[in-house]
Amino acid sequence: MAGAASGDLVSSVLVELARAYGVSVDYRDQSGAHVEVDPEVVRDVLVALGADTSTDAAIQRSLAERRLAPWRCTLPPTLVVTGGRYAQVPVHVPHGSAVRVWIELEDGGIVEPAQSNRWVDPQEVDGRLVGEATFVLPADLPLGWHALKALSDDGLAECVLVVTPERLQPTALAAGARLWGFMTQIYSVRSRRSWGIGDLMDLADLASWSGQVLGAHFTLVNPLHSANLHSPMVPSPYLPTTRRFPNPIYLRIEAIPEYAYLSAKDRKAVRRLGKPLRRRSAALLDRDATWRAKSDALDIIRSVGLTPGRQAQYDAFVLREGDGLVDFATWCAMADQMGICWRDWPEHLRDPRSPEVLQWRLDHADAIERSLWMQWLVDEQLEATQRASLDVGMSAGIIHDLAVGVTSDGADAWRLQDIMASGVSVGAPPDMYNQLGQDWAQPPWDPTALANVGYRPYAEMLRTVLRHAGGIRIDHVLGLFRQWWIPSGRPAGQGTFVYLDHEALVGILALEAHRAGALVIGEDLGTVEPWVQEALFQRGILGTSILWFERGDDGQIRAPEQWRSDVLASVAVHDLPPTAGYLRGEHVRIRDELGLLTQPVERERENNERETREWIDLARERGWLEDDADEAATIVALHRVVGASPARLVGVSLPDLVGDVRAQNQPGTDQEYPNWRVPLCDGAGRAVFLDDLPSRALAAPLLRAIGRTP
Repeated sequence: MAGAASGDLVSSVLVELARAYGVSVDYRDQSGAHVEVDPEVVRDVLVALGADTSTDAAIQRSLAERRLAPWRCTLPPTLVVTGGRYAQVPVHVPHGSAVRVWIELEDGGIVEPAQSNRWVDPQEVDGRLVGEATFVLPADLPLGWHALKALSDDGLAECVLVVTPERLQPTALAAGARLWGFMTQIYSVRSRRSWGIGDLMDLADLASWSGQVLGAHFTLVNPLHSANLHSPMVPSPYLPTTRRFPNPIYLRIEAIPEYAYLSAKDRKAVRRLGKPLRRRSAALLDRDATWRAKSDALDIIRSVGLTPGRQAQYDAFVLREGDGLVDFATWCAMADQMGICWRDWPEHLRDPRSPEVLQWRLDHADAIERSLWMQWLVDEQLEATQRASLDVGMSAGIIHDLAVGVTSDGADAWRLQDIMASGVSVGAPPDMYNQLGQDWAQPPWDPTALANVGYRPYAEMLRTVLRHAGGIRIDHVLGLFRQWWIPSGRPAGQGTFVYLDHEALVGILALEAHRAGALVIGEDLGTVEPWVQEALFQRGILGTSILWFERGDDGQIRAPEQWRSDVLASVAVHDLPPTAGYLRGEHVRIRDELGLLTQPVERERENNERETREWIDLARERGWLEDDADEAATIVALHRVVGASPARLVGVSLPDLVGDVRAQNQPGTDQEYPNWRVPLCDGAGRAVFLDDLPSRALAAPLLRAIGRTP
């Protein structure tokens, strides 16, 4: 009996500890079924968050420490508030001690908040009584990053104060008219001038053509974050080594200004490097071959040197990006010599702040300088790409994509290891499209550690991505609210949700987008609670609607007029085949061949045929599709459905323009399917180059379908 009572107590305290850390002990799956999380999974996740769950007593001590933590700090490490609203801040000082609190604004001004008469009982902390005074921050604080300070008998304390916009109101959406644009994986969109994969000048050409000739307002591209630059290069743009800095593989070599000053011999050598990569082929993309050639070409161009003016511009870029850029360049140089997994490096080089790393930088200054220089070149071409899109009248221009996370062995994981949780990875629970769950092999932020450093790495990442962008798409935006954490060694389905401070993360996102004048799109598909979509809507962040997923709680398709308005709506999405492929059941075929189905393939095919037929029948009922229509006409009719919705943004997947069939990605796979290596092709599998797009016959009917006249 005593043992049972002890077990009940421990179970109860474990639940309390989990709640204190925002760890779920149960959840509802996509079908609405209640799922209880294995207690051992809960323990493993708590350990990753810094709690001790080794014994019953340790769990109780961890809970007590968690509850006392705020009382041990005069001010919270970071305070994120919403502009236009009053906010309260607790200030902890020795009981009975006087305290002065003030705000130092970004512009140098001083604001002194008033103290509230709210009473909170003092607490005994480490053998002394600590009191809590409450101060009320005024509602008219300017947006931005400020400092909140408090002076008491304990000395001077300071915290980061972030005032965020109540609602994001980007200029591109101010007129109220619908915006449309192409959505593409730019590496797959090659021109006859690019070296094996689509590059930033291809992106500029696509944006300029679609903006000037077709009247597009934006171009949405895959994440351009840098992968590790070593063979074999990770092909997924959603599994980068860093989310802050872009991949130099997207450079157009001939657009680098110093290329014009090469000797005839060196220019010939550069042309010789690029020539084999311009073959007109539908074969899978070979990033390794592209980067080998570009890397050699960059070394040739670097030998030219910079003019005094160009040198000054480069120096200003390096100064602006600061330690984050230098750390990234250091990792790149170290990875060149010692391999990409920093955990395999000599122990004294695993800590980016160690004296040995500082000395290594001095000893390898030229290798580090090379990476700094390449980042500057990419930044220049990103700026040129956005400028080209705006020059032809695009409202937003380039909308960049932000991946969920980074590789566990890469640059960000090395540089930011103190604020990333270890022993867990982020993924997704089982759902109807990924029935075994997904493990993305990405380490998550440690929420407490991130707050302790003022969310600085998060904000710096957003600023860099937004610098040359008219918008940003947040992949799996639910990850700003909760994340599916999987303890190391467990299958993807054996994880649990960890809740984050979404008010802080969403607020900072809104602030940085506001400062950049950019719109924000949240990919809110999958198991998303309605309150999450409402919270995003209230902050002015657009959602996502995909035709195939637009169904009510009863499983019936939604008439387009009933879709949400503040969304980016489209027929296709990169995690499914293009529309032609979806109509042919490509996603079912792929999952069957790879053993990813949890029910017989015949049933999956029947379900898919029924679901697609329902949308086709709706198009026929509306008079948008003839009974004997071919595949191309069906693709147009499905876009007509999207066009009939009230969506503020409409995206047209570029593969749908050419009738492409193959999926770019099959979630839940790595090497089993050629994810992220499929070039743009037509329905017959023939390569389609960017140069060919203006002559595609499907462009005009597709644009008419979404309410645009080319």
